[in-house]
Amino acid sequence: MYMLIRMQGQVSTFDEQYAKAVQLLKQLIATPSFSGSENLAAQHIEQYLQNEGISFFRKGNNVWAKNRHFDSTKPTILLNSHLDTVRPNKSYTLDPFEAIVKEDKLYGLGSNDAGGALVSLMAVFTHYFNRQNLSHNVIFAASAEEENSGSNGIESVLLELGEISFALVGEPTHMHLAIAEKGLLVLDCIAYGKSGHAAREEGQNALYKALPDIEWFLAYNFPRISEMLGTVKMSVTQIQCGTQHNIVPDVCHFTVDVRCTDAYTLEEILDVIRAHVSCEVTPRSMRIRPSSISEMHPVVQAGIGLGRKVYGSPTTSDQALMPFPSLKIGPGDSARSHTADEFIFLHEIKEGITLYIRLLDSIIYT
Repeated sequence: MYMLIRMQGQVSTFDEQYAKAVQLLKQLIATPSFSGSENLAAQHIEQYLQNEGISFFRKGNNVWAKNRHFDSTKPTILLNSHLDTVRPNKSYTLDPFEAIVKEDKLYGLGSNDAGGALVSLMAVFTHYFNRQNLSHNVIFAASAEEENSGSNGIESVLLELGEISFALVGEPTHMHLAIAEKGLLVLDCIAYGKSGHAAREEGQNALYKALPDIEWFLAYNFPRISEMLGTVKMSVTQIQCGTQHNIVPDVCHFTVDVRCTDAYTLEEILDVIRAHVSCEVTPRSMRIRPSSISEMHPVVQAGIGLGRKVYGSPTTSDQALMPFPSLKIGPGDSARSHTADEFIFLHEIKEGITLYIRLLDSIIYT
C-alpha cells in the first residue's frame, strides 16, 4: 500500500516515514530506559518531533504533542505507548542494547514491548499532524513508568492532555483488538512466627506458617468467570525468609501477583483473600483495575471491518489508568515481551502503521 504522509513544507512517502520509524526504534533500543530512568529515550522522541517541525510538551519523562490544527471544540483521540522497558534477563545471548537486524527481525530490548507500537504511532501522528478538516484532534503521548505501574507515567499527565474521546494504546497484540484487559493487584504478605535455635524444639517457623497460605493461593479458584477475561489468576512470585541456617525464622515475606477480571471489584477480591489466609495481606495499590471498551464502539467496529479479531488481554497496560474508552492494539506479539533476545519483525511495524491509519481514517474523516 502506497501512501503520502504530509509534513511541514514537504511530502514524505510511506516508505520514507516507515524508515524513520525503524531508525528511531534502533536509537531507543540502544538507549537504556528502565522505568523511572527514561530521560534519554524521551530526548530521542523530542528530537524526532523537532526534526518533523512538531512542537511538543514534556513533564517528567513523558512527551506529548498535538496536531497542528487542534480545535478544542472537537473530540480528541489519544495515541499512546510507553518509553520504558524491563531490565534484560540473564538468558540474553545478544546485547540487549544493540539493535541487530537479521533478515526480517529487529532484535533488542524493548523492540517488541512496546517500541514497535511506539514508533508506529509516532509515524501515524506525523501522518495526521498537518491535516485540516479532521473530525477529531489527535494527540501523541510517549509515556514513562508503564512497566512498573509508576505514578510518574501517563497518569501524571492526563489532566494536561484535556478531555479524551478515546485512546489507542500501543502494545503488542498482532494488531488485533484487545477490547478488555485484566487489572492487577500486587499483594505483600507476611507470616509471623517466633525465632529460636534450629537445633532445639523451640520457636515457631514463619516459613512453615506461610506454606498453607501459599498452597491456598495455588489451589483456589474464584467462582465467577468473566466472559471476556476468563478467571482471576493468582501467582506467588517472590519469597524472603530467614537470616541464617541455624535460626528458626520469625518472619516470612512473600509477594502475590493477582490478575483481576471485571467479574469482581478489587475490593471483593481482597476481601476473599483475607477471609481465607492467616497471613497479613497488604495491597501495594488499588489503581490498576480491569478495563474495557464496548465492542460496539466505532473504533472497534472499524477494526472488525478490517478483519481484526477482538479478545480479552491477560496483561495490563496504561489502559488501566485511563478514565475513558481505550483500545489496546499494536504490532508485535505479547508472548515475546520480557523474553531473552526480544525481537519484532520489521514487516509487523510496516503493517502496524498501515492498519493504524486505515483504522483511524474510517473515523477521522467522517
